[in-house]
Amino acid sequence: MITTKDIAIDQIRPNRYQPRTDFNPDSLFELAQSIRENGLIQPITVRKNEEGYEIIAGERRYRAMILAGYTTVPCLVIEADETQTAEMALVENIQREDLSAIEEAKAYLWLMKENDWTQERMADKIGKSQSAVANKIRLLGLPQKIQDAIISKRISERHARALLPAPLEVQEEIFDQIIQKSLNVKQTELMVQQRIIDLPVKRKVKTKGATRHIKIALNTIHQAVEMIRKTGIVVKKEEIETEEDVRIILRFPK
Repeated sequence: MITTKDIAIDQIRPNRYQPRTDFNPDSLFELAQSIRENGLIQPITVRKNEEGYEIIAGERRYRAMILAGYTTVPCLVIEADETQTAEMALVENIQREDLSAIEEAKAYLWLMKENDWTQERMADKIGKSQSAVANKIRLLGLPQKIQDAIISKRISERHARALLPAPLEVQEEIFDQIIQKSLNVKQTELMVQQRIIDLPVKRKVKTKGATRHIKIALNTIHQAVEMIRKTGIVVKKEEIETEEDVRIILRFPK
């Protein structure tokens, strides 16, 4: 059932699953000014819960209404469970192009984990290709400072994707160059390619004894890592071979 009603602003809570984390203060102030002059043209969408009402779509309008000094908000009240709430919030932000690539990727992972969805299922839900979902999720493997730069729009998603083939230390080095020299995407891609070419080739150390068993074990680990990645979980694998042993380090971004 869907109803429309004015709800006291102190009875409304932001969506706990809101994928968007960056609300520009200047933009909010401009929207508040517009609402003062013209009113709220489109009601916000909420659902009833044990604490009052939770926003499904329209948190930016809700924040602007608070700035504008309103005590009640026109709302569209619908019935939805937590998964539907998170899904609708994500879809609305994608359609409005309000999300950064990082916020979008984190929302994908949350929904996939909560619902045991594959990337294909996630893609079907939002009307995108599986590769588009996978490309977004891969960005979560970048260093945190680069992810923060994507959210704050200091670099574009295309810049970030150009960094993905490079090792961690090279990613951070070239990121600094992007910021300092205002590199475009093509320049970034060329720099990444050149740095990868210039990387020293690791000398393979032949492991003595039980070589076949080690290869079988390593192959099993590689297959397991690929299976993890297919679920949408970001994992970085580093293999170090010495005279004494073979070490495999798996890193999962928090």
